[in-house]
Amino acid sequence: MAYKYNGKVIRAGWAWSSDAGHHPANWMLLSNEAKAEIGLVYEADLVVASFDKRFYWAAGKERALDDVNETNEDGTPMLGIDGKQVVTKGLKSNAIAQVKVTAAELLAPTDWMVVRSAENGTDIDADTLAYRAAVRKASNDIEAKITAVSTHAALWRCTTLLWALTVCLQATHP
Repeated sequence: MAYKYNGKVIRAGWAWSSDAGHHPANWMLLSNEAKAEIGLVYEADLVVASFDKRFYWAAGKERALDDVNETNEDGTPMLGIDGKQVVTKGLKSNAIAQVKVTAAELLAPTDWMVVRSAENGTDIDADTLAYRAAVRKASNDIEAKITAVSTHAALWRCTTLLWALTVCLQATHP
């Protein structure tokens, strides 16, 4: 909220001057009628609608769920430098990519065991094998759920599921 005098913001708690004279720092205690008499105009702050930037470009303007083949103004396919169609990745593609990154991060600490087993034939303990299988299954299940969504709310639920799963799998890491 702001009071203005001739378009200039008058700060609460500060003395100021107008054509009518000087006004003390406690001018906010004046009645609304007295403020209007000396030329103060109240302007309410603009209300900016909040939105989740992960799913919306702006309030009420959703990002595309599926990939979008970009076109020029005349409707012809927009081509990149390489001569291929320009494709803007949709939210589902980005979410699936994040699932893959998360799964790779969860598997990375035990990758050395798999390499050692492949090179030397050393056994991998059952807990580690079960953990790795659980990460892969969870990743595949979440990717399938993301692929199947048709609304932004459903995609939000999937990304929340991914976060919860990550916390659970990190806690059960052998």
